[in-house]
Amino acid sequence: MKKQTILVVDDDREIVRAISKLLELEGYETLKAYDGLEALDVLMDHTVHLILMDVMMPKLNGLSAVMKIRETKNIPIIILSAKTEESDKIIGLSMGADDYVSKPFSTEELVARVKAQLRRYMTLGSAYDSEPGSEEIHLGELVLNKDQKQMHVNGEEVRLTATEYKIVELLMSYPGRVFSSEEIYSRVWNEDAYAVENTVMVHIRRIREKIEIDPKNPKYLKVVWGIGYKMEKV
Repeated sequence: MKKQTILVVDDDREIVRAISKLLELEGYETLKAYDGLEALDVLMDHTVHLILMDVMMPKLNGLSAVMKIRETKNIPIIILSAKTEESDKIIGLSMGADDYVSKPFSTEELVARVKAQLRRYMTLGSAYDSEPGSEEIHLGELVLNKDQKQMHVNGEEVRLTATEYKIVELLMSYPGRVFSSEEIYSRVWNEDAYAVENTVMVHIRRIREKIEIDPKNPKYLKVVWGIGYKMEKV
């Protein structure tokens, strides 16, 4: 199989060099960019399977670049930032990032998070076309095609990130069942859940904005206060 390609974006060239070398030793191809605009240019000319994106950069910062990327692509994006406040993480996730790693980070943690995101992305078929099929879940005007990994709302295709898709697939597979934030996180991220309420909440909010006519008064994706989330039977 062709090597997976990771785009490393940071205005600190030494950090880009070090991360790229680390990933290449793990068997990945790497591409480099030193600001958000350069990252967008690279994505136009190359196939990329994951992006590591710094936040504070000249010309176009990381969060603005993530928003632009999310207009057309659902590849995993991991934010790298020295900011460690919970609110900064929520903002990053809200902009469309899939994960957030605080600087300084251990090489083991970074590689583990990269592998987890790529495993989820490739397993869901987001990077490669899957064979056509008809395994679908219907819930009102929502249709989830599990073979083609596609989501349609009222007949219109909705672009979900790999993480968003996995959450939707889990909830739509068990309509009416309430899942706690911890259970959603452990099933989707394949990691132990600890203080994950905000991370899950941000992804739920993004999903609502994509599948609900009125995200503030959702028809499908409901919160059960103090317990968790469910996909309503309709």
